Amino acid sequence: MGALAKLQELGTRAGRWLGLTPPPAHTSAVPGDRFPAMSWRETFAQAAGLRELADDLGERHDYAEDLLADVFLAAYKAAPQLRERAEMDPSRLVNHQVVGAMLGSPEFAELRRETAGDPYASALGVISQGSALRRMLEAAERAQQAADAAARARQEAAEAAQAVAAALDHAGAEAGEDGGVPDEAAQALEEAMAQAEAAAQEAQEADAAAARALASAAPGIRTAARAAAAKAAEAARDESALMAAWGVAPGELQRMSFDQRARLAERLRGGRLGRFAELIGRFRQMAAGERARKTEHAPGELVGITLGDDLSRLIPSELASLGVPAMRAAFAARYAEGRLFVYETRGEEHTGQGAIIACVDCSGSMGRAAHGRVSGEAWAKACALALLDQAQAARRDFAALLFSSRSELRVFRFPAGRRPAIGDVLDLAEHFWGGGTDFQTPLDAAGDLLEAEYDRDGRMRGDVVLITDGECGVTEDWMRSWNERKARLGHRVFGVAVGSSAGPVLEALSDNLRSIADLTGPDAIGATRDMFRVI
Repeated sequence: MGALAKLQELGTRAGRWLGLTPPPAHTSAVPGDRFPAMSWRETFAQAAGLRELADDLGERHDYAEDLLADVFLAAYKAAPQLRERAEMDPSRLVNHQVVGAMLGSPEFAELRRETAGDPYASALGVISQGSALRRMLEAAERAQQAADAAARARQEAAEAAQAVAAALDHAGAEAGEDGGVPDEAAQALEEAMAQAEAAAQEAQEADAAAARALASAAPGIRTAARAAAAKAAEAARDESALMAAWGVAPGELQRMSFDQRARLAERLRGGRLGRFAELIGRFRQMAAGERARKTEHAPGELVGITLGDDLSRLIPSELASLGVPAMRAAFAARYAEGRLFVYETRGEEHTGQGAIIACVDCSGSMGRAAHGRVSGEAWAKACALALLDQAQAARRDFAALLFSSRSELRVFRFPAGRRPAIGDVLDLAEHFWGGGTDFQTPLDAAGDLLEAEYDRDGRMRGDVVLITDGECGVTEDWMRSWNERKARLGHRVFGVAVGSSAGPVLEALSDNLRSIADLTGPDAIGATRDMFRVI
């Protein structure tokens, strides 16, 4: 019975190492279901910037791609949660610390307003934080070493526990019929338990050391995380504002692939377009404000009661007085004096019904910006795109005619009721001739468009906006023909002299003329706002 008692004792002592469930060892700090994880994989495959960042960080950090996935999911998910620290694989505790610092910062909450549900914006947010992530990982290098040591110690403890189970199985197999265990097998089991005890103690100490190292690195990580999130939020807002300035709707962006959207953003930031964005945004906001004012004071809007003689706007009590014979004479007298009570209305009618056509001077002088100011080209194209918005809102056709010398003309047409393709809008903004100045060619083309519209739809009273910084001569025969066509079609001509005073030819061509010397001054804003009001 002594040998049997010894086996039972060994089994009791070894019991703490048997059937142990390994602690959770997740490698992701942000739990994600199938669809966010799929979005990350697809975005990572498409975004060269993400892959380059992963390679760069991977030179110093073995778990860089896991970290980028966590940051992406934290930005992308509707309600991201941080996994409990105890559930993490110790090797990913630095990742957990970094993502926790981000999710706990108000700056990251601001970033999420731009990125939640948008894989492209989330990827941009990750890339924008690349340099800060690098600094955080460098600052947490010792913590990562301690975390790696803790991971190894935990693995060794798990292997030691498995060795105890194997040694106990061997002892049981070696036991005699009476339950006696040979000394060699018993000794092997004793050694396995001692090693498991030592490994467990080392794992506990390694966990404590990792916790201390992470706590030491935490303040620096939090500071860097807040700065990184603030920078990323600013980048996301700038890109959102850039897209809005060019009239790219969020729904249109969502339908683009990652590559398409990245190329669009790069195109908008670079070259000629990058210099136009702020000005275009201001013009479009100004035009939208005028449209809102027209809607607020729409024709026929009742705003009160006043005195007048408009029988179509009589208030009910005045109508009732007509039914009383004794009051009809008084009614007639007040009608003659214009003192009847009538509804007061206010509003502004759209006088133009045909197309809006912007003739934009693209001569060499228009492309020059004196003293770093806005160029005439930028101002004119910003105005043209705001006029495009006006036309779309009023369901009027729009055309932009970019002209320079006599043979240099390019026409961009945007039919009413059809959303302009962003590619066509950008082509309009980017195209520039750089030659001389000729008015006859673009105005003839504008007249042809208005005449074709009249022949097709019977629509008249279009609006032609001629924006130029120059002057050129026209023949008397051409001027006579132009005026005859204008009288027949009933269109108006708005002349805008940018950066100079209007010459006699522009003055003769224009029904409504304005000269804007300082394109960024208050006079320019007032004159432009007034033009948007009447077109």
